[in-house]
Amino acid sequence: MTNTQDWLSLVSEPILEPDRVIVDPHHHLWHGRDAPYLLDDLWADTESGHRIEKTVFIECGAEYFTDGPEDLRPVGETVFVAEQAAQARKDPGKAQIAAIVGHANLKLGAGVREVLEAHVEAGKGLFRGIRHSAAWDASEAIRASHSRPGAHLYLDPKVREGFSTLAGMGLTFEAWLMHPQLPELIDLARAFPETTIVLNHFGGPIGIGPYEGQREEIFLQWKEHIATLAACPNVVAKLGGMAMPINGFGWHKRAKPLTSDEFVEVYKPYYLHTIDCFRTIRTMFESNFPVDKRSISYPVLWNGFKKLVADFSADEKDALFRGTASRVYRLT
Repeated sequence: MTNTQDWLSLVSEPILEPDRVIVDPHHHLWHGRDAPYLLDDLWADTESGHRIEKTVFIECGAEYFTDGPEDLRPVGETVFVAEQAAQARKDPGKAQIAAIVGHANLKLGAGVREVLEAHVEAGKGLFRGIRHSAAWDASEAIRASHSRPGAHLYLDPKVREGFSTLAGMGLTFEAWLMHPQLPELIDLARAFPETTIVLNHFGGPIGIGPYEGQREEIFLQWKEHIATLAACPNVVAKLGGMAMPINGFGWHKRAKPLTSDEFVEVYKPYYLHTIDCFRTIRTMFESNFPVDKRSISYPVLWNGFKKLVADFSADEKDALFRGTASRVYRLT
């Protein structure tokens, strides 16, 4: 990663509630990028103090097939992660990769079924759904997601034709987008009430480029959109992914990484508003590692989550840390 473990180690905290069972429903694995992040790297984080028993891999454009039909190449990522999960099962005392979410190009329309079926077969019982990111903005200062979606992906009729295949196959849909696109996701959720949609990273509040210096105005708009989206009972929300550079807080540029107290102070309004709208039965904490590792260490991040909900009931905490993810991703 851009920031080394030495930098992250500048902030060390006692682990809070070390016996609390946690499912981390959002992490990635890859060979390339700034540095590899593979099973041993994941375990270095999940074994850093908190009781992480299961994880969910979310697509990131890694390990695609390099030949064969282009539409089927993303299945290579599922093959790769299924192999990592099989390797993990040889050490049952450590966090297990219990589910896989891959990528399929919904612009294929009804033809996406072939790709989905290939993912299911390659996942060896772990495949749960797809993510086709809509994250895009008209400003060149905002980097689009790796799938290069272009504008208005979730409104595209062909994409919706492909989307319509998910529910019948028992597959979920992960929605990664930028905050100006939230109305398009609301429209999609209303059009397909039978499909479970998982909102990633709070809907992507942007804080750089043309959005810099507008945090309060954006927050008010974002609050309204989140409340409207929460009225769709088929949508659940992941709570995390707000320490990325695109959010504009600049933590990755500091001499020292975030502490859990700083994390709570800055992010509490986002977390509590989303929980208030979706309730704990439809919310789950996520690490978004190793992406958020540019700003905060794994043990400090989960300490922050625990501090955020210190006053919640035992059942509410269990839903946020384990229960909702286990239900949504059908973890056994």
